[in-house]
Amino acid sequence: MGREQGDDGMAERGSVVTPSAEFPPLRGEELSALRRIGERWRADRQPGELPVDQTLGRYRRRPAPTRFGRLAPIELFTVEEPDELVATAPANLPGSRFGRLVTRLRRALFGPPLSSAAVLYERMRKLVALPVLSSDLLSSVAYGPEAMLTVLALAGTAALGLSLPLAAVLVVLMIAVGVSYRQTIQAYPHGAGSYVVAGDNLGTGAGLAAAAGLMVDYVLTVAVSVAAGVHAVTSALPGLTPATVPLGVLVIAALLAANLRGVRTAGNLFVLPTYAFVVAVAAVLVVGYLRAAGRGFAPVPPPALPAAEGLGLLLVLRAFASGAVSMTGIEAVSNAVPAFRPTEWRNARATLGWMIVMLVVLFAGLVVLIRLDGLVPVPGETMLSQLGRVTFPTGPWYALLQAATTLILLLAANTAFNGFPRLLFFMARAGHAPRRFLHMGDRLAFSNGMLALAVAAAAIFVAFRGHTEALIPLYAVGVFLAFTLSQTGMVVHWRRRRGPGWRRRLTLNAVGAILSGLVLVTAAIAKFTEGAWLVVLAIPLLVLLFQRIHRHYGTLHRALALHPPPAAGSAGAGPAEGQELPQEVRHLVVVPVARLNRASLRALAYAASLGQPTLAVHIAPEDAEADRFREQWRAWGDHVRLETIVSPYRAVIGPLAHYLEALRAARTELTLTVIVPEVVLRRRWHRPLHSRAEQRLRAALRALPGVVVTSVPVHISD
Repeated sequence: MGREQGDDGMAERGSVVTPSAEFPPLRGEELSALRRIGERWRADRQPGELPVDQTLGRYRRRPAPTRFGRLAPIELFTVEEPDELVATAPANLPGSRFGRLVTRLRRALFGPPLSSAAVLYERMRKLVALPVLSSDLLSSVAYGPEAMLTVLALAGTAALGLSLPLAAVLVVLMIAVGVSYRQTIQAYPHGAGSYVVAGDNLGTGAGLAAAAGLMVDYVLTVAVSVAAGVHAVTSALPGLTPATVPLGVLVIAALLAANLRGVRTAGNLFVLPTYAFVVAVAAVLVVGYLRAAGRGFAPVPPPALPAAEGLGLLLVLRAFASGAVSMTGIEAVSNAVPAFRPTEWRNARATLGWMIVMLVVLFAGLVVLIRLDGLVPVPGETMLSQLGRVTFPTGPWYALLQAATTLILLLAANTAFNGFPRLLFFMARAGHAPRRFLHMGDRLAFSNGMLALAVAAAAIFVAFRGHTEALIPLYAVGVFLAFTLSQTGMVVHWRRRRGPGWRRRLTLNAVGAILSGLVLVTAAIAKFTEGAWLVVLAIPLLVLLFQRIHRHYGTLHRALALHPPPAAGSAGAGPAEGQELPQEVRHLVVVPVARLNRASLRALAYAASLGQPTLAVHIAPEDAEADRFREQWRAWGDHVRLETIVSPYRAVIGPLAHYLEALRAARTELTLTVIVPEVVLRRRWHRPLHSRAEQRLRAALRALPGVVVTSVPVHISD
């Protein structure tokens, strides 16, 4: 991010999102160091003839079935070119019966794995991308106007008249931010998320703040959308109200399962509900305005509402910030540009343009029609439900409207399932999020990011008991922080580039930044005591977490980066220098032996076959047992040097680990290879019958530098 990445970062962001992103190429200086290390390898260390044919090309007969099922190695691979095999099918069936059952169930739910080459075919065309990426934005008109009117109603009936001027200002804001994001897509055709834009132009801190705001927004998008959808269900079927929380968690799980099937499959599932909602609301608007035209557009007087608060500036600002949640999701297209078919940025701009038009028409049309019909917020029923009852007093149309509304609200979270994993992908590529979020799952979807989103959203949904009114105050701060930083970053971008028409573009982005900033400040102040303080607190904590993750990966990179080897005989070479060269590695093989049996003798034989100095270590609880073991050792033949350690307090792992640490400290240039005999049990229920000392020893030695732990297994068939 920012200036610290330089040209490498720009080149990286310009690449296409593929499964290879997990394996970044070496930088120029590292490649040069790799060549110099290779030149230092001894000639006699060159690979010789292998005892087997690594390409499996010589096998003509079908090998015996392996523990991975009935799949034979010769059937799993094809030889494409010398020294390269290509797997012909997924071969990750576990050996146990339960594991195979879980694998088959997973494939039945999510579909068979897709080849990495299929990533180019998993992109969306515009007709599919529009409902997939606009479901959050368009569904917000089902609760955005109601959220604004609910706040105005606190000041009594007279305050409801402010809904029209507030809606007009919100329409201006929607157009300004939407047009600004269209410019962002053109300027960043490989993915123009607020994280990337703010980080490139305002610095790493601003990019991380935008990312934190977007992450909070995506999690709340799922929670709020599902809460609103369940509320729509309980409005039509009040008997289901006690089951609000289980229903919401079940919907989140269903959305996760659908998205894990892949971008294209999930998109095809969500096309019909989104278009059905648009048609249903458009029908409400057409019929409602025709009915209003029949009475000369005379507004119906609303019922009298008692004033619970005075009509002041703070209340108006709160209402404005509540209505602004209708814009959440407008940034989704800019985050998902790589998910479009070529030409990606052109298709993304066209899709965003249609989204803005539909949002403005639906939002403004609903606010005006609600005012004309004299409707006010009432407990237990959404305003869209009230509007549907008034517009369609008879026939099945009201039920169809509620069904479409419920579906779009429940599926609106799908936008977050597209944006959240991609945001984590960009952050992980820059080292600000765990690298596991770079991984594409079986269906070429960012499954780890989707799972993290589902878990976080379900936790928030359960914590707030699925109440939409309690969740909405948390909503605006994060998303408008990202809007503000992104648009401000674009202002800096145009000032630096100064291409044709840069002043006009800068002005548009500046307007979007100013308006978004006003909403951000308004929401943070007006809704602070209603729960927005949680978001205000969470964002800096997330930024701090991202910085710590980046610091860790920086330390890891410096430790693992390739450096030219020191010159032979260099006095400045430390004990860790030259470890990449085989001639610089000095071994001592250590074999812990508890008792002389088949497992320990096999480990000793393996150690001796390596041709390196070998030492056996025995931990005895008392002197008498130590003497007995030495007698057995001499009876075996005393083929390997033995060290006996008496542990009168009967501890085994601790004394052995300290002894190995002392050996390493005495000769820091040594590499200790600890060979542990391990009994491998076939049946799971047998495991509690054994101490599993091998695993505990491995865990204790993992922290010691210069110590390699390997095991020699002995398999027990029953």
